[in-house]
Amino acid sequence: MLKTLRELFDSLLLPPGAGAPSDDEHRLRLATAVLLVEVMRADSHFGVAEQAAVRAALVEKFRLASDEAERLVELATSTAKEATDLFGFTTRLNERFGDAQKLRMVELMWAVAYADGHLADHERHLMWRVADLLHVPQGAYVLARQRAAQQAQSG
Repeated sequence: MLKTLRELFDSLLLPPGAGAPSDDEHRLRLATAVLLVEVMRADSHFGVAEQAAVRAALVEKFRLASDEAERLVELATSTAKEATDLFGFTTRLNERFGDAQKLRMVELMWAVAYADGHLADHERHLMWRVADLLHVPQGAYVLARQRAAQQAQSG
């Protein structure tokens, strides 16, 4: 695990345009991953399905290879454990994402919450907080939840 974290930190040192994303892009990816991991951690008994949903969301959102997504999840998990609030992470998303991207982020977070077939109260509360911090309108938030629930039911 330390090796993969070290590789991720080393990749941050590459200059922009050297085949690797910029430092700002890495911070955006990390903020996104932390929010997804927080949804996973909000359920006291998260498992393989939720972990897979987090990785799938990162692969979709940033077009990452599976090993890159795995390293990002490892870093996000350790970052989430040390975080005292969500504001810094949501601020980064607010700076870089438009309304449609923020709404898609909320949908991906709902997909993580529904991945195990059970929606815990803490997951529901966290989702409400994050949607509020991302300035997602209530109606759009409800529709995103409904779409994620339907997708979870359909398999």
